[in-house]
Amino acid sequence: MTDDTQLVQAAVGGDKEAFGRLVERYQDRVFNTLVRVLGSRDDARDIVQDAFVQAFVKLDSFRGDAKFYTWLYRIAMNLALSHRRRRRPTESLDMTKENVGEEPVAQQPTAAQELIERERAEQLQLALLKLNEEHRQILVLRELESFSYETISDILELPVGTVRSRLFRARIQLKEQLQALLPDEMTNKANPDRKGAGVE
Repeated sequence: MTDDTQLVQAAVGGDKEAFGRLVERYQDRVFNTLVRVLGSRDDARDIVQDAFVQAFVKLDSFRGDAKFYTWLYRIAMNLALSHRRRRRPTESLDMTKENVGEEPVAQQPTAAQELIERERAEQLQLALLKLNEEHRQILVLRELESFSYETISDILELPVGTVRSRLFRARIQLKEQLQALLPDEMTNKANPDRKGAGVE
């Protein structure tokens, strides 16, 4: 498989097919990340298109100091942040309503399990949307996309230490939001011995 650097070099040289392969390689991944950050499939789709347009226009400025997808994610995240600042966030369930259940699973869940998972996904998305942009971005990149601290540092242009401290605060805020949305479930997780305990 041709690596990103070769495709970038070919694209800079005028090979449109090479850039098309980069788009095919990363558009779904960037789109899924943006859906979680923005809470809207329509907005995410627009930002993905804008991100690739900007990447194409600025391709000759890509120096290879970071990986191409890191550079691309940085463009996408900056566009997403600008978009959120222009439009006040709304608590959209767009992502959870349309996407839950689309990922492959090892075995077919029962209807009850599917309903529970859908409800949990909706609550998680609601909790994420209640966080500020900085905390939501960093949680999505680390917890949902599994990027390393170093990669997140490159994407968000922050020191690794800042990434770690911001992620720590973001996790606390997310836990507080989930406790408000799912008080019984969170209480049982925090106090497993209470489940089934009775008065003697």
